[in-house]
Amino acid sequence: MTGQSFTIKQTAELTGLSEDTIRYYEKIKLLPPADRKDNGHRVYRWKDIHTIKLISCLKKTGISLEAMRPFLKASGNPDPAEYLELAQTLKSHREQIVEQISSLQQLVDFIDVRLEKGCPSGEYPDQCPDDGLEAGLKDRLEDGLADRKEKTEAKPISVEEMSYFPQLRKRAN
Repeated sequence: MTGQSFTIKQTAELTGLSEDTIRYYEKIKLLPPADRKDNGHRVYRWKDIHTIKLISCLKKTGISLEAMRPFLKASGNPDPAEYLELAQTLKSHREQIVEQISSLQQLVDFIDVRLEKGCPSGEYPDQCPDDGLEAGLKDRLEDGLADRKEKTEAKPISVEEMSYFPQLRKRAN
């Protein structure tokens, strides 16, 4: 075995996943079987850690473990032409996430306005001082939407993302 290696405990610390989760990903063949020392203990390399981080990233987007398999396969293939559909699926997931963020931000804005106006418990306007609550809410929501639109424009792709999906390298150039 050459190169830097890590125990399962070190790998768990580096990836933020539990040892049990890493073993489970191996069991369902989402991760390739780990190399083993003579004593049978698992040994992981940097490429394994990057794969585990990719799995974590994909999981956070809402992709099921089973649906990740093609993405994991694509991350190791330098020919982007084979995976245009996967790139489109990932873009679609990104759009859904941006919409979720926008919806959640609207909720935060609503709560902030209610708290600022002294109506945290959801009283109706006739039970709570108005002081322009509706206008204030509308203004804050419009401002928030404009800010979010600017923030959700295409963002540069990180070096780590490019290493996961070689087909995205061309987009970054």
